Amino acid sequence: MTRLAEASIALVGAGRMGGAMLRGWLDLGIAAERLSVFDPQPGQDIAALCGTRGLALNPPPERVGAVDIVILAVKPQTLDAVAPGVAPMVGAETLLLSVIAGKTIADLAARLPAAGAIVRAMPNTPAAVGRGITGVALGGPLSAERRESVDRLLQAVGRVEWLDDERLLDAVTAVSGSGPAYVFYLVECLAKAGERAGLEPGLAMRLARATVEGAGELMYREAGVEPAMLRRNVTSPGGTTAAGLEILTGPAGLDELMGRAVAAAKRRSEELAG
Repeated sequence: MTRLAEASIALVGAGRMGGAMLRGWLDLGIAAERLSVFDPQPGQDIAALCGTRGLALNPPPERVGAVDIVILAVKPQTLDAVAPGVAPMVGAETLLLSVIAGKTIADLAARLPAAGAIVRAMPNTPAAVGRGITGVALGGPLSAERRESVDRLLQAVGRVEWLDDERLLDAVTAVSGSGPAYVFYLVECLAKAGERAGLEPGLAMRLARATVEGAGELMYREAGVEPAMLRRNVTSPGGTTAAGLEILTGPAGLDELMGRAVAAAKRRSEELAG
């Protein structure tokens, strides 16, 4: 396979996730002339980006021909409609990288059988600010050069974790894919609790947002320290934090609730995959 710096790349789907990856690749230094972008209804920001950076937007796939890497970033329900248009760009040397939720490697192979290699990935929404994390599963043997290409493409928007079994992507989806929504809901709940404690709503929300933002940044910077230790560092015996944690760690507390939430999300991911 051609090295990434020289590879031709087609991005199919330039919504929130596809757009985030595209910006990351341009920041990475991938040449605009090697990128083609396909989206039937591109947002104004994507259209403007393609115009200012000289990216080909919606060129005829037949004219583009087989490319080195095709990235599928469309909605799961549109795969059947999109696949015939993608097929002319997929050849025996093409690496197909899918970030489509719920569509298995077998689903992709059935619709685009000419692909030389298929990789399935599950990124999350913090990719939009370069702080995402992506779980990656293979559809078969992958050369070191192709693996490096996948790594670099996905690392443009955050960290990458390689999985031994595609079925683990359901758990990845439940933890990191859905996880940002759990954190945002935590902020909502913390702010509402602040209101009930007597704070003005705007102040309660500002305190809650800043607390979660700051705690996340602290955990990021203290990457070598376990979260449990960071928690203990904040918790004085018999103090206010200990009183609050007694509720969160008690029966039917956060541990049980989070376990149930992740289990439910994992089941739904499995159902969507068929």
